[in-house]
Amino acid sequence: MLGLGLPSVEPALFGLIFVMVRIGAAFVAAPVFGAVSVPVQIRIVLAAAIGILVVNNAPVATPTAVFSFVTFLQVAQEALVGLALGFILQIAFAGPLVASEAIGNTMGLGFASTVDPQRGAPTPALGQFLSIVMTLLFLALDGHLILVDLLVRSYKVLPPGDAWLSTEKLKAIVFFGGYAFASGLLLALPVGFIILCLNLIVGMLSRSAPALNLFAVGLPASLATGLVALAIAFPAMGDAMGAIIREALAATSNLVLG
Repeated sequence: MLGLGLPSVEPALFGLIFVMVRIGAAFVAAPVFGAVSVPVQIRIVLAAAIGILVVNNAPVATPTAVFSFVTFLQVAQEALVGLALGFILQIAFAGPLVASEAIGNTMGLGFASTVDPQRGAPTPALGQFLSIVMTLLFLALDGHLILVDLLVRSYKVLPPGDAWLSTEKLKAIVFFGGYAFASGLLLALPVGFIILCLNLIVGMLSRSAPALNLFAVGLPASLATGLVALAIAFPAMGDAMGAIIREALAATSNLVLG
């Protein structure tokens, strides 16, 4: 097929590479697998291992020609499906970041930022903490195994060559982005409401005693109250993050299985 004189090896190798396109695209966009700290070599090895499993268990029609417009079109289809599968889970991981922005700015922690290992970009320190908790919950709920299972099953439901996503599925991905914002605000609601009440009290004090140094009193009070509120509300926030992960996995399963 490639002109190397190995007719028995070339079709199998090209079929494996073709299958790895969807899996590799999903690993690039998905959380945990797509983290900057995960080496590219690890992703390639995992994609190859899962690709061998797919080739042996799912009927995959490999394109007959390597350099043709139809082949490039099918590769684009595979990449689109893989990116969509990983992107839905990545949207769910944006919810805690939205919550950290809302909580951190009201607490006075907006200036404290660290580098997020998932994205390699600066994020608020509180967002880094919630992102780590979200990752641990994702692994505890076997989210990585469910993603691999959905990738393998997607080759039977969305076979190569007929893997275009319908407008309804693309619309579902867009609407799930709105769910990420709603879930982030839901996570920030308990702490945000308490700090809002504190700000109202501090505002009343500043009106009744204009000589009072608002920054010397309000900032430490907001920080201390926010930490106490986080400690009290964290069990409920953990349950909410678990629900977000389950909703993301359900949305990913709906994208594949319908």
